[in-house]
Amino acid sequence: MANFEEHMTKLETVVERLERGDLSLDESVRLFEDGMKLSSACKKELEQAEGRIQVLVEGKGGKMKPVELELVEGDKTDTEEAVE
Repeated sequence: MANFEEHMTKLETVVERLERGDLSLDESVRLFEDGMKLSSACKKELEQAEGRIQVLVEGKGGKMKPVELELVEGDKTDTEEAVE
């Protein structure tokens, strides 16, 4: 996950430089392209991490079993709502 943090730091730097608005058009376009590549790399790493996430929930007989985490919009996941 170290790459994710590195990519995020670089992406934040790109955004800060673009927001200043003191760059030439060519430099702005180049930075935008770099930012899109960094954003894509971050998204890919997050998707890979999401695929590995499991949440333990209590099953029948009090045994714990792994359940894939399902992300939904809002404050709770489907798994959290099922546990309540």
